Amino acid sequence: MLELELATFADSAIGADLSPQVESLIARAGLLRQQPQEALALLKQAQATAPRHPAPLIALYRFYFYGHQLLQARAVGEDALAIARTALGPDFGDEPPPAEATRHDAAVRFYLFALKGLAYLNLRLGAMGEAYTQLKELRRLDPNDHVGGAVLLHVLMRHQNGGTYDTYDSYDSYDSYDAMSSYPARGWGPVVT
Repeated sequence: MLELELATFADSAIGADLSPQVESLIARAGLLRQQPQEALALLKQAQATAPRHPAPLIALYRFYFYGHQLLQARAVGEDALAIARTALGPDFGDEPPPAEATRHDAAVRFYLFALKGLAYLNLRLGAMGEAYTQLKELRRLDPNDHVGGAVLLHVLMRHQNGGTYDTYDSYDSYDSYDAMSSYPARGWGPVVT
């Protein structure tokens, strides 16, 4: 049963199984960029109609994000993460998923990208501790940096040092963190425990 639910969620993470009604609501909202309240009402209706489907959450997240309503975008991102976590099952995350899953499994990638999005929003909102926790988890689940979280850790560590790469005394786990080895083109850099 869990495998069927996971397969259904994975398919829906790439847009499958979206009812024509919900698809229409999202499409109509996209045409109302100059009328944000009307667009928001349609997106909320889409979410209420398909509360477990990722597509309305993605649309609502984009609405808030591109409207510079970062607190609301973060709340939607937290909902998306919770829905993905439920679909992936209670054991997801006990061990990092296989590298193949981080590259090709839609449900796993949705979860990882939601986690990365939350870390980014927390960076933008100044919630550095939360961003760090999320990036640490992202690094654990995606050690090969398939979803590109290393760049955010690089930004966070640079911010913690006032724009320099000298020392990393704000986060004890990264005392020996080498910022240049974490440069986004090269992934996370050495694993520090």
